[in-house]
Amino acid sequence: MNLRPIVNNDGSTVIPLTRRAGGIQAYKFVLRPRAEDAEPDLRTHDGYDWVFVLNGRLRLLLGEHDLLLEPGEVVEFDTQTPHWFGATRSGPVEFLSLIGPQGEKAHIRAAPTRRT
Repeated sequence: MNLRPIVNNDGSTVIPLTRRAGGIQAYKFVLRPRAEDAEPDLRTHDGYDWVFVLNGRLRLLLGEHDLLLEPGEVVEFDTQTPHWFGATRSGPVEFLSLIGPQGEKAHIRAAPTRRT
């Protein structure tokens, strides 16, 4: 797998962070604000997505919801739900994304319980 950044025509950058084939893949996204008249293009695909915002504010259109995520916030969803990511007018946004096959979720492990 090529781990070189991918720079798109809109100025967004996608940086693959994993090399292995199959299973959950990790990416870092850097999105620039778009023109105010640009219409979001909601997409669907097979899989499950987990997103963690590093810097900036992330606008996520998810089905009928319009969410604004701040640094440190997390969202996870089935990618069969129409979705779109974007930066706000306040500036670029950086976020991590784990994308897994349909039905595979990132597992959150809680701290062990203390014995008394």
